[in-house]
Amino acid sequence: MSEKIDLSSFVLSEDEEFMNANQRAYFRAKLNAWKNDILREARETLGHLAEESANHPDLADRASSETDRAIELRARDRQRKLISKIDAALQRLDEGTYGYCEETGEPIGLKRLDARPIATLSIEAQERHERREKVYRDE
Repeated sequence: MSEKIDLSSFVLSEDEEFMNANQRAYFRAKLNAWKNDILREARETLGHLAEESANHPDLADRASSETDRAIELRARDRQRKLISKIDAALQRLDEGTYGYCEETGEPIGLKRLDARPIATLSIEAQERHERREKVYRDE
């Protein structure tokens, strides 16, 4: 798909056919931009951590630096998992299943996808899933 989509000016329309070529191009661009932002942040974090790895003569400074490092590494791990979800969404775009609920096969909805482009469940299916989790968690 060579069509370029300007994310800042493209407007999703419920009046159009669901997951038409323009919508697919929009979500592909949105997912790739999100992934690129995460990767850029990760590179910046690695650079920052490399600078911070200098020896701290003060024990309190060293402890503070280690705490900051652990927090950054946990954030990077969460973002690594997010990249996996973005890659899975891009794969679904390639396969033609993007935008359709994994449980019901119904369209997820453009507003939900725009807010959460990695969504795999419709709002209704997500709510059912969360209710089931709550029931099992409360037992």
